[in-house]
Amino acid sequence: MTDTSADLVILGGGSGGYACAFRAAELGLSVVLIEKDKLGGTCLHRGCIPTKALLHSAEVADAARDGEQVGVKASLEGIDIDGVNSYKDNIVKRLHKGLQGLVKAHQVTYVEGAGTLVDSKTVEVDGTRYTGSKVVLATGSYSKTLPGLELGGRIIASEEALNLDFVPNKVVVLGGGVIGVEFASVWRSFGAEVHVVEALPHLVPNEDEYLSKQLERAFRKRGIKFSTGVKFTGAEQSDSGVTVSLENGEQLDADLLLVAVGRGANTAALGYEEAGLTMERGFVRTDERLRTNLDGVYAVGDIVPGLQLAHRGFQQGIFIAEDIAGLNPPVIDEAGIPRVTYCQPEVASVGLTESAAKEQYDQVETFTYDLAGNGKSQILKTAGAVKVVRATDGPVLGMHLIGERVGELIGEGQLIYNWEALPEDVAPLIHAHPTQTEALGEAHLALAGKPLHVHG
Repeated sequence: MTDTSADLVILGGGSGGYACAFRAAELGLSVVLIEKDKLGGTCLHRGCIPTKALLHSAEVADAARDGEQVGVKASLEGIDIDGVNSYKDNIVKRLHKGLQGLVKAHQVTYVEGAGTLVDSKTVEVDGTRYTGSKVVLATGSYSKTLPGLELGGRIIASEEALNLDFVPNKVVVLGGGVIGVEFASVWRSFGAEVHVVEALPHLVPNEDEYLSKQLERAFRKRGIKFSTGVKFTGAEQSDSGVTVSLENGEQLDADLLLVAVGRGANTAALGYEEAGLTMERGFVRTDERLRTNLDGVYAVGDIVPGLQLAHRGFQQGIFIAEDIAGLNPPVIDEAGIPRVTYCQPEVASVGLTESAAKEQYDQVETFTYDLAGNGKSQILKTAGAVKVVRATDGPVLGMHLIGERVGELIGEGQLIYNWEALPEDVAPLIHAHPTQTEALGEAHLALAGKPLHVHG
């Protein structure tokens, strides 16, 4: 058995793992990065990137279908699913190749293989032990299912949904969170009948309730059916389809059932518990500086309880590298991480929901600016709104957006939140006209007591 030593050994080459590796290398640390599958992890190969490629194809399909609304005579002949998949896969391949080049450029030692944590300084891969002064665990997540609901055949998870070679006629989506509503949106744009089932009272239940209700309204207009506040009780599949049963007695027939009930932490059979790591429901417990109970061992990304977002992993990876290098970076505010759901219309938010803000602050004010008053939104023919939550006479506590392309606006929103800006600080800033960013400016002008394009 051979032994290779480095300043830092990272188990997992997804968003959190490779970001940590690159930043640590920039800071002069020697790094070993271990990945059993492909560099880039779930986000690049089975998550964010391919899903958003499908969503863009869906957006183009809608534009072709609705061209007459803007005076363009166009028609949608159909969906070439092989062409869609080729477009999606080529994007992934190019980004993967770019990442591989960055590993070489940063002189990171890249190890392909399944690693196991041996102790607080050692990871073993195929008989070779890699010893680090520090170890970072970044093993990501997997698609969960429900007890008694076995994946296979016509019952699929998001990984299989990304690689379908046909467009289903009828789909039931189990789970109305981010993954569920994104796939529902794609399939509806591709012409399928879609029914979303969510056990909680609203779609995208982690968002501000205003956004949930607005999304439900938009989905109704698009012909996407949904059942909320009702639990799934079973599914039976045959050669021709799948029948989904709900607790209210309703039965839904479809070609496919997509199970989108969340993601579990990839922590089993990796030596974590045997090495003495403190775990909770399969996740790795850390302190606010992402340190585990084992001295010198950190955890990052989807295996740490909280938002399962690639950009959270990036930032945590960078934080750990800088912490190990002695730069003492500030603790990441989880509420300050922007969140985007890329369905049609998009949903984007940062900071606290109105209900969470009211739990933490004595007095809270809100203002909601309807995109009907925004010129660029009218050009794009999108409905939606910007809702801003502030502490009375205090900073902005949360921003909640819905509408086409609002995911591109949340960058400014997270600056406002993370810099603890007052609406009065934002109000004098100039937003180019006509852009959707003006909607942010209008909302802050109103909260600062000087509304411009606002009725009443």
